[in-house]
Amino acid sequence: MLIAEKDRVAIREMFGEMVNPVRLVVFTEGSLQLPGRQKCMYCEQTVQLAQELGELSDKLSVEVYNFDVDKEKVDEYGVVRVPAIAVVGEKDYGVRYYGIPAGYEFTALLEDIIDVSKGTTDLSAHTLEQLARLDEPVHIQVFVTPTCPYCPAAVRFAHKLAIHSDYVTADMVEAQEFPEMAQRYGVYGVPRTVINEDTHMEGAMPEEYAMLYVLKAAGKLTEDEADRLAAIMR
Repeated sequence: MLIAEKDRVAIREMFGEMVNPVRLVVFTEGSLQLPGRQKCMYCEQTVQLAQELGELSDKLSVEVYNFDVDKEKVDEYGVVRVPAIAVVGEKDYGVRYYGIPAGYEFTALLEDIIDVSKGTTDLSAHTLEQLARLDEPVHIQVFVTPTCPYCPAAVRFAHKLAIHSDYVTADMVEAQEFPEMAQRYGVYGVPRTVINEDTHMEGAMPEEYAMLYVLKAAGKLTEDEADRLAAIMR
């Protein structure tokens, strides 16, 4: 058992806030190791964690798919590596976890489940106005480690954007499980947020500042916002 009994009690109470059903769609590797691919260290634990969560609310269900076999589902959810969890509510908001959501990220997953169930978040009205200016896809990747206390805030912000905007997809990426990705994106500290491949944000910033980086990546900064972002980056 990965979730202690005392924690199960607290999570059941927390899940009492859920409004609509949520599915945890989990992708794991097949039983056969494919050439050129490292063994998935935490696939079994990720499946187990999701299934234990599914026992704690009638509104939470779990689906498990084989990354190597269930290609239709892989394509449907756009999953590119395992282990992966898509948190899906009345629709697929683009909320993804790559790597086991352990340590501090476990709380982020719980809070995401509730937000997805409600189909809304606590983002400010000003942020929502800025978000509404997006008109092209924005892909956000937040690199984390389980022991980073600042990482969940960055992950939650990215996932909240995805819940509110059809243009945003947001991934938590556990840097230690995917070292080749961490190296590719120059992750030497966490959280490190990569937006549309070429815009980077270090640390967990306040919402109003983090949103400026998203607008920059999308090419939607006003002149005043560009000046504010320049001041932050100096």
